[in-house]
Parts: sequence; C-alpha cells; structure tokens
Amino acid sequence: HTMFSSLWRKAAPRCILTTQRGLSPSLMSRFYSTNYLNSYMDTGLSDEQKEMQSMAHDFAMNSFYPNASKWDSDKYFPIEAMREAASLGFGGVFVSDEYGGSGLSRVDGSIIFEQLAMGDTSTTAYITIHNMCAWMLDRFGNEQQKQKYLPDLCSMDKFASYCLTESSAGSDAASLKTRAVKKGDKYILNGEKMFISGAGASEVYLIMARTGEEGAKGISCFVVEKGFKGISFGKNEPKLGWNTQPTRTVILEDCEVPAENLLGTEGQGFKVAMMGLDGGRLSIGTCSLGAAQQCFNLARDYTKQRKQFGRSISSFQHTEFKLADMSTSLETSRLLLRAAAHALDTNAPDKTMKCAMAKKYATERGFEVCNEALQLHGGYGYLKEYPIERYLRDVRVHTILEGTNQIQSKIMARELLKE
Repeated sequence: HTMFSSLWRKAAPRCILTTQRGLSPSLMSRFYSTNYLNSYMDTGLSDEQKEMQSMAHDFAMNSFYPNASKWDSDKYFPIEAMREAASLGFGGVFVSDEYGGSGLSRVDGSIIFEQLAMGDTSTTAYITIHNMCAWMLDRFGNEQQKQKYLPDLCSMDKFASYCLTESSAGSDAASLKTRAVKKGDKYILNGEKMFISGAGASEVYLIMARTGEEGAKGISCFVVEKGFKGISFGKNEPKLGWNTQPTRTVILEDCEVPAENLLGTEGQGFKVAMMGLDGGRLSIGTCSLGAAQQCFNLARDYTKQRKQFGRSISSFQHTEFKLADMSTSLETSRLLLRAAAHALDTNAPDKTMKCAMAKKYATERGFEVCNEALQLHGGYGYLKEYPIERYLRDVRVHTILEGTNQIQSKIMARELLKE
C-alpha cells in the first residue's frame, strides 16, 4: 500500500475542484454539503486503507462528480479522466506491481470503487470491468502476455472489454456459439458478442469462444486486439443509463487471432470467465453501494433544508424512519461486500456464493435507496438538474449484468443444497 502514499502526494495538487459543470451551483449550495467522506461509519479499516479511501473520494468528488451530468447527457466516454484515475493506481488495482499494477486486495478494491462510484457510477462501473480483464490477464496469462498487455492496461493507455454474452447465451453462458478453429499458428474466430461495455473504444478484448465440445468444458479465452483482421463493432446502443460508456456488439468474421493469444489453455475459458465474474460481481455491487450512499447523503441534506408546513421535512417521522431504513440497507450491503471481498482474498471455499449473495443484495438495496432518495426530493428529484435521477438510471442495470440476480439466487441455492 505504500505506493498510494507517494501517488497521493504527487496527485493531490490536481484534485482541486475548479468548476461545477452540469449541476446548478445555486441548487447545489442551497441543498447539499460538499464532502461526505465522514458521513457514515466505516470501521475496521487500516490507516493505509483510510488513506486510499480518502484519496479515491477526493478524486471522485473533484474529477468525476462535477462532470458526470454532462458526460451522461453527451454520452461521452471520459478517457482522460479515467487515465487520471489510473495515475492514482486505479487502472490495475489487482494487478501485480511488477507489471504496473497496484497489487491490492479485493477488500482494498471495494473501498476504492465505492468512493469512485459516489462521483460517477457509470464511469466507475466501466473501470471495474477494465480491472476485471486486467486481473484475468495477470492471473491466467503467461509471461509474454503479461509483459505485452498489462502495463498499458494499468496506465489505461489502452482499455479492455470482457466478452461473454451472446444473443442466445445470456444467463446460459456455457451455451455460447462463437467458435474458434485453429489453423496453423492462428485461431479463426466467428460469432457475435452482445452488450459489450467499452466495445469500439477498447483496444483489448477478452473473448470466450468454443474450441471443443458443447458445454463449459469446450470454451477457451482469447486476447483479441482491436486492430486484428476480422473484428468490427455494431452501433452504440441507446440505453437508460451507463451513458458514459459505449455498449456495442463485437462482431467476429473470420477474425485472425495468433495462437499465442490463447489465455490459459484450451478448455479453460469458462473457468477463466467465471473466476473473473466473482470479482466482477463484487465490484458491481460496490458500485451500487457507492451510488446509493451518495443518493442517501444528498437526500438527507435536502430533507434538512426543504421546508413544508412550516418545518424541515426531515422532522417528519416518515422521513426519519425512511432515512433510518436507507442507512441500514447501506451498512448491511457494505458488510456483505467486505465479507465477500475477504472470501476472495482468502480463497474461501464459499467465495463464489458470498460474491453472488453480496451482488444480489447490494444491487437490489442500492436501487431501492436511490429510488427512495428521489422520492424524498419530490418533483426536484425527477429533474436532470439534480443528480439523483442519473444515479437511479445508472444502477438499474446492476441487477441484470454480471449474471442476473436470479442467477445469483441459483448460485446460492446450489451451494446451500449441495451434498
């Protein structure tokens, strides 16, 4: 963690708020505080973890939050802001330091991503997907692959996308149809991957394709570059949220991939993909938590300032009870996410179940908290001039991606009922 001390000292001068683009300064100053880091209890953190938490929070509030509304409305992929995040160590959070990564734990990552998501959930969600891909390369790649790809991914000079889902293979991911046939020193890939975050903007794609029999054992993982012959992209899909990251279909038409770009071994791809998703589910749950925490903070401040019937609406018992329930949801989500992160860090036998449990709970409670925060804002919450509606739109997809929450229940039940 010592790298964060030096990075923070170097980066701190840049983390100064100079503008309030996308949000009305008068509305912000009228209703909201400016810093929420100490607004909730977060016990059990080491001094170094508190330092990285503070660094991530300050960066998010100064670099992401003031711009998030405009990025959302412009459907802008904030490359430079993400590279600034990478300069703080957030581009390769779980990657070994010898390849340019931060070498941090899953618990550390959960602390960081929660704070970043408070600033902009959509952009942070993409950063977590990029980090998932970088971890997969670090965990399963050979020395040549690590040296070739990881330094640029950790600096976010290049971006990465995870490619598993297909039109007929969503929840049933092991039924995927994209095929890879080996010809000489190359694999020829044919198929389409749907709903790919970062597609078209990313330079590196981790693509799961079938090299053998039907089912999970016949799937392999390939590192495919944007410039390879035979890869193209569909339109940027209009979406309810997640507008700061492009979502396109990745089209593979006789795509030529060097045999050396096989990640791991043939038939190992589904294992690679699922191990990546354990961390991905943890991260997306953390993004929901960060968004919900920020919405709670905004709603609490708003209800203190908003007056009806001659008094602040925070004094009404309904509001008091609502805020109490919202805060409880946040705390329980945080505890579940940290427990799941610890299970991943210690390679606990039930790590997959705990990640599924934390993802399902945190994404569902996160959406509920954001929705209640909007309700507490009344008509103002529905306006784009306020940030609440953006957080609500961005977290809605979290119960669907990285495995739907129904699939998370299936994973939990399978573990609970096994002999």
